[in-house]
Amino acid sequence: MPTPTKGPRLGGSPSHEKMMLQNLSASLFEHRSITTTVTKAKRLRPYAERLITIAKKGDLAARRKVVGQLSAKNSTNQAIVHELFTVIAPAMAEREGGYTRITKIGNRKGDNAPMAVIELVMEPVSPKQAVVKEAEQAAAAQVEEAPVEEEPVEEAPVEEAAAEEPTAEETTEETSEETEDK
Repeated sequence: MPTPTKGPRLGGSPSHEKMMLQNLSASLFEHRSITTTVTKAKRLRPYAERLITIAKKGDLAARRKVVGQLSAKNSTNQAIVHELFTVIAPAMAEREGGYTRITKIGNRKGDNAPMAVIELVMEPVSPKQAVVKEAEQAAAAQVEEAPVEEEPVEEAPVEEAAAEEPTAEETTEETSEETEDK
């Protein structure tokens, strides 16, 4: 998680902020989308994305690390960890980052706090991104194989091209000669 901002945390002490982020991320993984304040959503994004990145590894050490960060001491959170490793992480396997999306939805009616929806991006990576990735891999493979010798490009000499087309001065001289002959 990036270094926290100076001043008061999300509602009090650093330990309270840590518990809030754990609960918000558990709710995010359980429901795939939650509505919260913009500030909490922005603080939740790096925390949740790091958990998904760890879950993409899929080994026992990664599972234990996620369990420790989600405070999965009860059966509900253990089910959420299981879902994170079996459903969410495989769906995000092709995605290199940007697992969450924050959409601002206006202000809350009671206290006018700016609200946002933070959701998991479960759509597959777009075909355009896949094509770009394949092109980069092909270019890297081509560079590794052997450097291809380039044939020199034959260009028409400038003098020959100038001899074929009359210049503006020559055309004015020819027209002035034609008018004198008449």
